[in-house]
Formats: sequence, C-alpha cells, structure tokens
Amino acid sequence: MDLGIAGRTALITGADSGIGWETARLLLAEGVRVVVSDKDAGSLAEAVERLGDQGDRVHAVAADLDDLEQIARLEREVSDAVGDIDILVNSAGVTGAQGLFHEIDDAGWVDTLTTDLLAPIRVTRAFLPALRRGGWGRIVYLNSEDAVQPYDDELPYCAAKAGLLSFARGLARSYASEGLLVNSVSPAFIETPMTDAMMDKRADELGTDRDAAIESFLEEERPYMELGRRGRPEEVAPVIAFLCSDLAGFVNGANYRVDSGSVATL
Repeated sequence: MDLGIAGRTALITGADSGIGWETARLLLAEGVRVVVSDKDAGSLAEAVERLGDQGDRVHAVAADLDDLEQIARLEREVSDAVGDIDILVNSAGVTGAQGLFHEIDDAGWVDTLTTDLLAPIRVTRAFLPALRRGGWGRIVYLNSEDAVQPYDDELPYCAAKAGLLSFARGLARSYASEGLLVNSVSPAFIETPMTDAMMDKRADELGTDRDAAIESFLEEERPYMELGRRGRPEEVAPVIAFLCSDLAGFVNGANYRVDSGSVATL
C-alpha cells in the first residue's frame, strides 16, 4: 500500500529494537528518510545494520532522553544530518519501577516519569519548530493499555502513560490547523526486549522458564487478551506507519488500541 509519504523525513526514538525498529523498517520501505535514535550507540549501530543497505536514507544519533542536554544535541545533530523532520515517532520507554505502591520509593517514581512522560514531551518541544515549518506533519506516541487500565504493581508506568495520553490528546488541538496531526498507539504485552526482561524476571521468581512465565502471566494478569499470546512488533508498527501517512489525514487526537481486547474497563 502506498502511504503517500515517500520523500518525507522521520525521527524514531527507541528504535534499536522492537516496535521502534519495525516502524523504521516499514517507513523506509515507503520511501521515507529515517533517523533512528536510542541511548546505546552500539545497539543502535546493530539496528542500522539489520535495516540493510539504505544508502543515505538512514541516519543514527545516540542520545539519552533522560538528559535535557542530550535532547538538545539530538535536535542539532538531526537538523545537521537531514534538516527539518516531517514525522516524529516517540517509541522510547521503560517499564520502570515495579511493586506495590508502598514498595516504590521516590526515585522509582521520578526515574519512570522522566523516561516515559517527560522525555517524549521534551523531545516534542525540541522538534516542534521543525514540524510546524513544513505545513504537514505527524507525531505518534507509543502509549500502552496501562494508560486506561492501570495495574497495581506498575503504577509509575501507568501514571506516566495516562499522562502521555492526555498530553497527546491536548496537543492534537494545538496545531492541526497547520497540518500537524498528533495521535497515539496503545499496545498490550508485545514481544519486545522490555517484556522479555519482565518475563525473565518472572521466570526467575517462579523457578520456571520464559515460556511458562508468559503463559502464567497471560492467565493470571492479562485474562482479557483474547488471543492468548504476546503481540508482535510487526502487528503494531503498521498502525504507527498508517498514522504517519497521508492516508491518516483526517485522524487527529486518536488512540489506536493494539491489545488483543485487553482493555476490559472500556
């Protein structure tokens, strides 16, 4: 399908693996010039290598988005490399502090909120002038089912994602008349390095392997995921790519769920 975005330029954060990487692959296939970013330069270089030979259509800039100075440097280096971007995909995030409320200290809250809420807000602020100059733009935030269905053992993450969802919906009202559209995608339990780490930790606690940990997690913690499995990045990235496209020209302030029916509260 032709998404009508050949020749556009995109920045994707959290792009060294998982959903961010798969989104980069799809946008490249649509003729988009892509800048991928993550905080580890080594894993980012490997991610670029996995994307294959794309000529000068792939650029990589490592940055720790918890650091304001590194976000400013990211903006400068992206501008120097490709000029103004047309598309911003905020995919970077962490599970953050876990445990019941009384078990999580202030540092756990601050670290999680900084990465999962403040970082995408700060990245948006840094690149907003470029996105507005083009007269056409797309911002997509990678959110989570947790934004509307919180779980008591990961409240910092849930609160961050709820805040990000509200931020995205509010931002969608600000610049639509200029052609800049803002949307979110909310997956649930996708097969990524982040959920691998969660399941490995669960497997250690239960004295079992990852597959058994996933099975028990789905049964005990995510019973409303009707397909009974983890999702795959390639099942989420096409939704993001659509929202980055000309085909989504009348979609603004939306939150697309990719969760196997997980959100039982709606």
